[in-house]
Amino acid sequence: MKNDLTALNNYLFEAIERINDDSLSEEELNIEIKKSKAIKDVAETIIDNARLGLQAQKHFDDIGDSRLVEIPMLGLTDK
Repeated sequence: MKNDLTALNNYLFEAIERINDDSLSEEELNIEIKKSKAIKDVAETIIDNARLGLQAQKHFDDIGDSRLVEIPMLGLTDK
């Protein structure tokens, strides 16, 4: 998996597709639900981290600082 928010978004939709698989047994479905909850928790942390980077960038922009905050998952890296 790539380390950007587009890849994360795709992975989240893949998790939804796995949960919606009608061929899963009850046990398999329960396993997928547990995995999906873990994925959701990690995804929230990644999104929060990106949000913090964007807030920092906005702060630099607001004060006229030309620095670029490094946010790899958004494709933003230091100049």
